[in-house]
Amino acid sequence: MHTPIKLALAAVAAAAALSTSAQNAPQSAPQKAPLKVGLMLPNTGTFAALGDNIEKGFRLYVNEQGGKLAGREIQYFKVDDESDPAKATDNVNKLIKRDQVDVLVGTVHSGVALAMARAAKESNTLLIVPNAGADAITGAQCAPNIFRSSFSNWQPGYATGVVAAQKGYKRAMTITWNYAAGNETVKGFTESFEKGGGKVVKDLSLPFPNVEFQALLTEIAAQKPDVVFAFFAGGGAVKFVKDYDAAGLRKTVPLMGSGFLTDGTLEAQGAAAQGLITTLHYADDIDTPRNNAFRKGFALAYKANADVYAVQGYDAAQLLGAGLTAVGGDFTKRPEMLYAMGKTVIGSPRGKFGMSTSRNPVQDFYIREAKGNYNVVTGVAVKALADPGRGCKS
Repeated sequence: MHTPIKLALAAVAAAAALSTSAQNAPQSAPQKAPLKVGLMLPNTGTFAALGDNIEKGFRLYVNEQGGKLAGREIQYFKVDDESDPAKATDNVNKLIKRDQVDVLVGTVHSGVALAMARAAKESNTLLIVPNAGADAITGAQCAPNIFRSSFSNWQPGYATGVVAAQKGYKRAMTITWNYAAGNETVKGFTESFEKGGGKVVKDLSLPFPNVEFQALLTEIAAQKPDVVFAFFAGGGAVKFVKDYDAAGLRKTVPLMGSGFLTDGTLEAQGAAAQGLITTLHYADDIDTPRNNAFRKGFALAYKANADVYAVQGYDAAQLLGAGLTAVGGDFTKRPEMLYAMGKTVIGSPRGKFGMSTSRNPVQDFYIREAKGNYNVVTGVAVKALADPGRGCKS
């Protein structure tokens, strides 16, 4: 028989043993909280399809990693930016202040993206721009926490000007919307075209998102330039290419453009776009295992063809993943993470690319010809084209 005292002592000893064994047992690692990603993209208006494909591309890469980046679950917050610069500051603050996101991803419209960049700089929020090419974002407004996975407006304009000059055209006219993306793309075209011996005789523009082109097409017909360079995207690009053809200009004045003229728009443009020459950092038929796997994955996931917008969204997620992987998913190690993002080489469907010192992709620009519903590569306009990053001091 055990006395009550002996039983009590035994119970204390057993409890102590259990306590010691619990202290010595391996502790399971605490679960990291989900990483909050704020998607500020156009869900309505002329750029809605572009925003949709950017989001699909971003989510595709995350889903390929099992829904996590460097072990961190991704929690999405969404705001429709409406492609309206006047609403941009209020919209981005919904994500920064209300939702307290860790990362901002957006947007398409350059005017909206400039406001996003200002807000990101002031709040020190990590911003990855998956489309808008406003030069200032990786120029005068650059910051260590602002990256781009797409292009600067200068880049595709410059690349197209190189090709136009090589074709021997001497007199050019340009046409675009009167906003940052259009004006800066035209400046890039003019810089390289005139460096190559040509002359831009007139710049034409109309307010965004106006698509009443007739008066400007009449002026092109009267001036009879050797070539017209156009920058439009989305629904506006569809109408411009169709109107250009309907005006009879396609047969008399060659039309060239930044690749956004025909990317994601060829099916809607139909016969009017066939044979159009553009330059861009992506083309549908880049025949590499990386691009083929990406296009197959996108088609299976969304029952649709990928385009440049999907690639830029996909690579925004890759860029974020590279930074997180470098710090083991620890988002508090911001300096190390940002450094890693700036030094990484992204294995993109477009081809491998790294970052310039102002955190803009250094990438090849392809010559593409519209054939059927595809932009087919016919050559390389410029290898490893780096944006000059004018005005960037950080």
